[in-house]
Amino acid sequence: MKLRVLVIAGPTASGKSALALDLAAALNGEIICADSLTVYRGFEIGSAKPTAAQQRQIPHHLLDIREPTEPFTAADFKLAAKAAIADIWQRGKRPILAGGTGLYLRALLRGLNDAPGEDPVLRETLQKRAGQEGAEVLLAELAQVDPATAGRLHPHNLIRIIRALEVFLTSGRPLSHFQAEHGFSESEYHSLQFCLDLPRPELYQRIDSRVEVMLANGLVAEVEGLLRSGVPADCKPLQAIGYKEVLAHLQGEYDQDEMIRLIKRNTRHFAKRQLTWFRSEPAMQWVAYPENSATIHSAAATFFA
Repeated sequence: MKLRVLVIAGPTASGKSALALDLAAALNGEIICADSLTVYRGFEIGSAKPTAAQQRQIPHHLLDIREPTEPFTAADFKLAAKAAIADIWQRGKRPILAGGTGLYLRALLRGLNDAPGEDPVLRETLQKRAGQEGAEVLLAELAQVDPATAGRLHPHNLIRIIRALEVFLTSGRPLSHFQAEHGFSESEYHSLQFCLDLPRPELYQRIDSRVEVMLANGLVAEVEGLLRSGVPADCKPLQAIGYKEVLAHLQGEYDQDEMIRLIKRNTRHFAKRQLTWFRSEPAMQWVAYPENSATIHSAAATFFA
């Protein structure tokens, strides 16, 4: 029989972590964090990592499993999450996947395509070009060789632009072709998937409030401490939203007010991209939150019964 997993997805600041905690407490569950930032040690405030008290309340998996300079891919997440799911079930608990990194959830539940792996030298070259020429130039180049992928990407989504160019330049084939051929095989899990759906004004207000709380809790000091400890400024997690704007502020690129404005704006843009991603997931059920949280509780209890 397939193991059952409950998925709580949604955009940043939508309330996933709080709901997952409530569900885990009610269902004898443990939480597997599907987040590309909380895997890194030392990144606490800007990642909205579950607090020590929350981790004592409910076991959380896949937190603090990498140093900031170590790579962590969707394939790595799939392996780690599979091990965590098996361990949780073996101990008679229920696994609850919670997070906003859609690629991680897709890798685990629907598989990955056979596109070539990373080419560090080529990737560094493309990143340097983006810094010198702008992401728009790279996106325009991608549109010439892979219009299907380029049409889905915004210039702010530099990571995916670079990845798509990397795939084409190393294989001679567009990323969209690999994705079309893959077709996503049947999942090895029986999953119940929910995406938290908030009115856009409410979501944006929650994002702005979260940013203010992060700054009040010492986000700038956290970045300063990471740099003092030897974490390189160009490491992947310091390029995440929230961290990259603080880093640029510390490097004198703009003042504090502009830093705050950019974090809020970029987080809102990121939330929109997350929503677009989750809308493409065929098994995802959208639930108005928090008013219909009881629906999720009821369905989850029946699912694991």
